[in-house]
Amino acid sequence: MNEQQYDKQLGIKTAGMLEISGQSVHYNRYEATPYEALTMLGDKYALKQIDSVVDYGCGKGRVSFYLHNRFHCSVTGIEMNRQLYRSAIDNYLHYRKKKREKGGFIAFEHCFAENYEISSEDNLFYFFNPFSVEIFMNVVRKIVSSVEQHPRDADLILYFPTIDYVEYLERQTVFTLYKEIKVDRLYEKNDNERFLIYRLIGK
Repeated sequence: MNEQQYDKQLGIKTAGMLEISGQSVHYNRYEATPYEALTMLGDKYALKQIDSVVDYGCGKGRVSFYLHNRFHCSVTGIEMNRQLYRSAIDNYLHYRKKKREKGGFIAFEHCFAENYEISSEDNLFYFFNPFSVEIFMNVVRKIVSSVEQHPRDADLILYFPTIDYVEYLERQTVFTLYKEIKVDRLYEKNDNERFLIYRLIGK
């Protein structure tokens, strides 16, 4: 299936890119993770219904809907841009009509990533380069603090990982590389087409 066919199956509209005028240099444009990549992620890294995912920079919600539909886990999409947030909510209304909710919940919050209050249930955190490494560092610190307060394992899922993100995690945090997933056909053309999953073991 192509991107539009996957969207239609879920009852949503998430294709395309969007440059946000007047946007802070710390936040990147909207571009959805390819369904081909999400399928590979799901095949190689099976989520459980008890997982609670935070999708940072969720845009119109593609990752959130895909993971919720496939694994019935809980997903919270975080989006700072009002236009994209409204698109995610509109998609949610259509998604609910097409797909009956099973298992976990799906929700969206309109806020800056660094202001999101991490739940003690949140254990998987998804990033497709939504913002600068400075903001990423602040978010990771909040995740580490949450794990310290409420011990649990936590995974960071990076798609198309940037050098800045990787160097920060490997040099300045206690996260360790757990798994690398290459998106076969796309990786042949661009070796950034991969997922890196970093894990923090809760004590």
